[in-house]
Amino acid sequence: MSDDFTPEQKRYLEGFTSGMQSARTARGLAPLGTGAGGGNATPAGPDREHLEAQAKTVSGGGKLADQEKWKAAEHPFDAYARFKEQASSGTYPKPEDNFRWRYHGLFYVAPAQNSYMCRLRIPNGILKSWQFAGVADIAESFGGGYSHVTTRANLQVREITAENAPLLLEGLADLGLTAKGSGADNIRNVTGSATAGIDPLELLDTRPHARAWHHHILNDRSLYGLPRKFNVAFDGAGSIATLEDTNDIGFQAIEVGAGASFEGQPVEPGIWYRLALGGITGHKDLARDTGVIVAPSDAVAVADAVVRVFVANGDRTNRAKARLKYVLDAWGFEKFLAAVEEKLGRRLIRLDSAFVAPRPVYDRLAHIGVHAQAQAGLNWVGVALPVGKLTVPQMRVIAAISQECGDGDIRLTVWQNLLISGVPDARVEDVLANLKACGLSAETSILRAGLIACTGATGCKFAAAHTKEDALAIAAHCEPRITLDQPVNIHLTGCHHSCAQHYIGDLGLIGAKVPVNEEGDTVPGYDLLVGGGYGVDGGMARPFREKVKAEDAPALVEAILRTWQTHRVTPEESFVTFARRHDIEALKALVAETGEAA
Repeated sequence: MSDDFTPEQKRYLEGFTSGMQSARTARGLAPLGTGAGGGNATPAGPDREHLEAQAKTVSGGGKLADQEKWKAAEHPFDAYARFKEQASSGTYPKPEDNFRWRYHGLFYVAPAQNSYMCRLRIPNGILKSWQFAGVADIAESFGGGYSHVTTRANLQVREITAENAPLLLEGLADLGLTAKGSGADNIRNVTGSATAGIDPLELLDTRPHARAWHHHILNDRSLYGLPRKFNVAFDGAGSIATLEDTNDIGFQAIEVGAGASFEGQPVEPGIWYRLALGGITGHKDLARDTGVIVAPSDAVAVADAVVRVFVANGDRTNRAKARLKYVLDAWGFEKFLAAVEEKLGRRLIRLDSAFVAPRPVYDRLAHIGVHAQAQAGLNWVGVALPVGKLTVPQMRVIAAISQECGDGDIRLTVWQNLLISGVPDARVEDVLANLKACGLSAETSILRAGLIACTGATGCKFAAAHTKEDALAIAAHCEPRITLDQPVNIHLTGCHHSCAQHYIGDLGLIGAKVPVNEEGDTVPGYDLLVGGGYGVDGGMARPFREKVKAEDAPALVEAILRTWQTHRVTPEESFVTFARRHDIEALKALVAETGEAA
């Protein structure tokens, strides 16, 4: 048992663990591991850190959240046989098992759809053309015949029946893919630069680090069952933003100049990662710079230590406060970093920002269209997807294009689209023609290039609006009426979970039920926010207008964009700069005035 516990806490721990043993025995499960002495029911094995954290919570007078009790009573990885039994009878799970099956990547999404959704794990968002084609086959055989590209550079397959769920998971394994840990209280899909290794602007190829972290998680059960979900991203400072500052851990590639030192020792010039912690935009916070720099080869060890400090100290009583941000808010960064150093057994290197060179500027349209790679004569082609949706036939065409005209890699982006890389100059026109033949394109309007939407009420029980459909309605309304001359991001998210990250959009819309009469009837709609951003423009959007009917949202978006174009001080002034130099009431007045004039 850990020496960190007082004698009283040890007694609580033994009693708590005994209670968990009883719960497991009642389910016909084997007992938890016992301590070295064998006499006390104290935790051992890969779940020890989590059980100790739960027991410490109870001994301190806390009441565990239901999900914590479910994890302790039966670990989801021990329940796969039960899951298959449920599936064979066509039975969908009750809440307790719905939570457990998310450890396997399956989400029961009723009442929106009486079926499962499966979210994969694709490190750095890159998979091979044959794997992509294989996912298409799986989506056709076991799902709804389509997939969604997500804001974590990942794939979702939807409309999976209970009977087909195990077949889908095992089919993914046959492709060398997995969904393990992609939901619930786990470290989610690891993101990295979409153009890693092919980008002329990048400082660092993130692929080996994202892949190493991916396999580190997959092969260590103690990294499952955190207080809540956890996001990690590696950004190599390439052309396309990775949105690492929206993650719990953001590794940001930087160049360190000569002359830097830490505690009297020189710091080697070159490429390092800067460590940022605590991003969670749904709770209105971006990851903050810790002042720590990390050698790329050390990133996995540092991430592991950060996660384990969170495992031991995250809130297991209040799900709304169970993210890393709240540990950082309570402790402060120095106390947290000291705990990380204790886990590592060594000091972390701090570096004054004066020794860090400015990072290259993102190209907000680099995820769409044809772009020259670092390799002479080769290009990546960014494919425009309508708010991330792909049909099975389109997936097969993209796989064939990548195999025949590219390098065989398909790169998903956090902007809900994908890149086909390694396309020779002579094959670019072939790629464009084949995309057109399947109803896709490498060209789109500036507005659609920055249009992001979560699944919405069509497939999510939490959403208050049909975000994907409404996003396309906004584009269809605005495009004939207003021409954008610089990028603008419009993010539509269905609920407070903020899967589409509405707080960092130039315009952010979050689903809301809009009252329409005194009887309390409502219709789908949105609260609209303005002026969010990421990277050098990082900041949370501010509330602009509440309770906008979905049918009225396109005209309001048009009016706001038209106001910006009419009243910006120069043609180069970005929307975020324009929005932030006005207080909200002044901005409302300008929008009203411009709308009336139009």
